Amino acid sequence: MVLGSAAITLAPSASAAPGSATARVCAGAGQAPVLVGRVPGAILEGAVADPSGRLYVTDLVSGRLFRFDRPGAPAIAVATVPSGGGGALAWAKDGQLLVGYGADPRVFVGDTVRAAGIARFDPATGRLTPWVSGLSAADGLAVARSGDVYATNDFGSLVGKISPTGAVNPSWASIPSANGAALTSDDDWLYVSRTFADPGVSRISTANPLVQQKIVSFRGVGVLAAADGLTLDSHDRPIVPTDVSGEILRVDGPGQFCALATGLPLSSVVTYGRGDSGFAAGRLYRAGFDGAVYEIPGGRDARR
Repeated sequence: MVLGSAAITLAPSASAAPGSATARVCAGAGQAPVLVGRVPGAILEGAVADPSGRLYVTDLVSGRLFRFDRPGAPAIAVATVPSGGGGALAWAKDGQLLVGYGADPRVFVGDTVRAAGIARFDPATGRLTPWVSGLSAADGLAVARSGDVYATNDFGSLVGKISPTGAVNPSWASIPSANGAALTSDDDWLYVSRTFADPGVSRISTANPLVQQKIVSFRGVGVLAAADGLTLDSHDRPIVPTDVSGEILRVDGPGQFCALATGLPLSSVVTYGRGDSGFAAGRLYRAGFDGAVYEIPGGRDARR
């Protein structure tokens, strides 16, 4: 949310031009984004697709959870989180949708007031129930195969960890302004975007959260980058939107990144689709504070 180093092995690609105002366009990318959904008046924060290719999004203003049944379909309000301030979304191992909440003015005091939590939404019944509380925020959520859940706070430094039984460790790791969160395919690393403190991407070892690596800083794009809710492609490369400069960036290695799309200010989160139809697997989607959802053709991933 934004309102108000050891080397790693990743595929090579174009890097940012030193001192440039924007990133280079990734090879084969740069196509115009395609509008596929809108929630009038909403400020979208979280986005995730289900196995049937339906897309769920959250609204920071009302705390409501919306569902799009397919691209171009109207948004359907399906639930409202407690305490308002709908945040990040992620799927639990049992098929329940985890919905972060507490993204309200209390986050501006950082980690001092731990007023955020996570609710569980059952897509089959439409029932939403509180699950855990006591988190600094839930601006990013990621779920490991073990069932452990990680939650971030871009207005603070704490990264929380929640066990499958609901035990909360609000200070599992500390990294300034961690926002979006995504786990690698082997669950060994938690990637986070850094929004306000040196905007860019870092990763944290899940085995030892004291082991942290700064992968990239969006210098040249500068503070206006305001990196937000990221995802990983099938090569475990981070895909991250920038709120202000309006780019969708792919990080290809230490200090290397390129643009999959440009011209989308107020972008808050990116996610890949799932299933064979609708918001389908391999297709990349962006949601934003403008209430709009776009497909990013340049981010398609054939291996998903």
